Amino acid sequence: MSKQIQYTDEPIGEVKLVADFLPSPSELKVKNDSTKITITLSSDSIEYFKSVAEEHGMQYQKMIRQLLDEYVAHQRKNPSSTVRRQPATARKK
Repeated sequence: MSKQIQYTDEPIGEVKLVADFLPSPSELKVKNDSTKITITLSSDSIEYFKSVAEEHGMQYQKMIRQLLDEYVAHQRKNPSSTVRRQPATARKK
């Protein structure tokens, strides 16, 4: 910005009012508290998430986080939809 702007007292012209399209502060999604963990996933899963995330211009870790958040939200709404399985050791009998 080496050149200084020179303001003049000229008429601006016709002014158009634009509808307010920005969300109100109460509508903005508040960032959830996060807890950092270490998790080991299969190479196939990571490759899948990386490729899909790249197609959508996202970060794969964010995609995995959103998937888990959606799963938890669904389970909270429908707790009876959880399938209860017996541990593998109990099924072998």
